[in-house]
Amino acid sequence: MTRSPDTTTVRAPEAATPTTAVRTQEVAARAEEAAPPTAAVPAQASDPTEATDLLDLYLRHIGSGRAVMGRVLGGMAEVRSEGPWIHTDDGRRLLDFGGYGVFILGHRHPAVVAAVHRQIDAHPLASRVFLEPVAARAAQALTAHTPPGMDYVHFVNSGAEATEAALKLARAHGRNAVVTTRKGFHGKTLGALSVTANATYQTPFQPLLPDITQVGYGDAGELKQALAARRDRACVIVEPVQGEGGVHIPEPGYLTEVAALCREFGALLVVDEIQTGMGRLGTWWGVDAEGVRPDMLLAGKGLSGGVVPVAALVATAEAYAPFSRDPYLHTSTFGASPIACAAALAAVETMEREDTVPRAATLGARILAGVRDACAPYREILVRDVRGRGLLIGIEFSEERAVGELLLELITRGVLVNHSLNSTRVLRLTPPAVVADDALDVFFTTLAEALHTTAARMAG
Repeated sequence: MTRSPDTTTVRAPEAATPTTAVRTQEVAARAEEAAPPTAAVPAQASDPTEATDLLDLYLRHIGSGRAVMGRVLGGMAEVRSEGPWIHTDDGRRLLDFGGYGVFILGHRHPAVVAAVHRQIDAHPLASRVFLEPVAARAAQALTAHTPPGMDYVHFVNSGAEATEAALKLARAHGRNAVVTTRKGFHGKTLGALSVTANATYQTPFQPLLPDITQVGYGDAGELKQALAARRDRACVIVEPVQGEGGVHIPEPGYLTEVAALCREFGALLVVDEIQTGMGRLGTWWGVDAEGVRPDMLLAGKGLSGGVVPVAALVATAEAYAPFSRDPYLHTSTFGASPIACAAALAAVETMEREDTVPRAATLGARILAGVRDACAPYREILVRDVRGRGLLIGIEFSEERAVGELLLELITRGVLVNHSLNSTRVLRLTPPAVVADDALDVFFTTLAEALHTTAARMAG
């Protein structure tokens, strides 16, 4: 669609240990063999020649769990990036097929960086009193690619904030009941966490928002029952493809059924495209595949251009009316900042100019085929499934441990990928659309070697 303790003795808190596969003892042991134990940064103290251990700084000021994870992954610090590559302080270069979906344009795309530099030199933050032209132009550019009639934009700083804005806007319409999907992921702030269906993240913060109902993803029948019991007072939030849920792809027609049910029972439809939008699925938005127009659409990650954090709530005129009438009903100090909107505007314009969306579709199909070929010898003993759409690809394993083993093996060999927060057996690939053929060759070769080593280790 056109539109100060010794880091060698640090232990993670017990409650944090089971949340991801990369925190297992087996992976930690492998890390000891595979990578340097520490990374150093210049001390920010009176004597600039002093060096302070980075892991110790994390332990003292950021958290023991994060420090342990850093050590498990070799203690490296990322210090520079460009295109599909990340550079570490020990001189290594890693191919970034992770990044949690942010880097559709790669790292530091020159056009986005230049736009941000110009904005910094001119006017990075606004008074929020007068009209701000960059936000208006960014909104115009973004809505040129959203479904017809979705013309209003509320810029925020993160995907979770976009979810919060949508939940508040739904409440302004009297939709106080929310229907979400099992394994759905929509952020971790309090409202967003209420609709992020994962007890690991929810339980420590209960009670959350009231009247939240979970239904099976892809199950229109269960959704119908939930909406029938909440006629004219519900809001439905759903992803076109569940990213953190393990790249769970619904059957064709599912979103169309969801939209029809929302109309039938007077529910507002919020489609979370924070990870799936901005070309990630090979279309501008996941809803484009079925021609669905939600009441609200959430954008983020790729909207940043990989340079400045920014996200957005996009809505129809009818859905947006409460925010339109009263611009102070929901505000944020840094929302719609000129520097962030400059990045968003440049990201959209760059994607138009470079045909990023069709490239994502073509490149994604090629990568998916290559991943399936690499995994084919291990389908019975290690790999359960390989699935994806565009540049969002998941490898599901028969055992959770395999995710951590393969993730570390790939990092050791110079390729960065992600685990899935709501599906611990799925390794997730979110490569940029700027990957050249030589980098693809590196990835396929590395994946094949890493799978071979991981399978042997798991068998042993």
